Amino acid sequence: MSEQTYPTIVQTVIDTTDARRAAEFYRQLLGLQYRPGDEQPPAGEPDPNGRDWLVLRNLHGGRELAFQQVDALPRSTWPSNDLPQQLHLDLSVPDVEALQRSHDRAIELGATVLLDRTGDEDEPLWVFGDPDGHPFCIFVAG
Repeated sequence: MSEQTYPTIVQTVIDTTDARRAAEFYRQLLGLQYRPGDEQPPAGEPDPNGRDWLVLRNLHGGRELAFQQVDALPRSTWPSNDLPQQLHLDLSVPDVEALQRSHDRAIELGATVLLDRTGDEDEPLWVFGDPDGHPFCIFVAG
């Protein structure tokens, strides 16, 4: 009898109307790096990958996030259920100071605040929308 095998998650793919913009947002927010060949070209040069599919890796070379270009993408209306989020990223930081720094960086990069729950003593958090409106959370890990 053979041993059971399971699929392995390779990466999380995020649909976007601007793959380069989305990849740059998360690259800078999370300190990731492009897969070789996906780097941003010099200003004024063509960016064929940036109009199709981009992959970000962690510092050890493992895949983390990919960005798939789509023609149209309705924005989530979360917290309203009119157009639900369907998927979101949970990101953690070690303390409240790091939470504030992450908030400031996210806003600087183009995120919008969807929920401020920083007053919660058990799990302070922010819920943001990325530039495409995808919700993501940053919270203090307990």
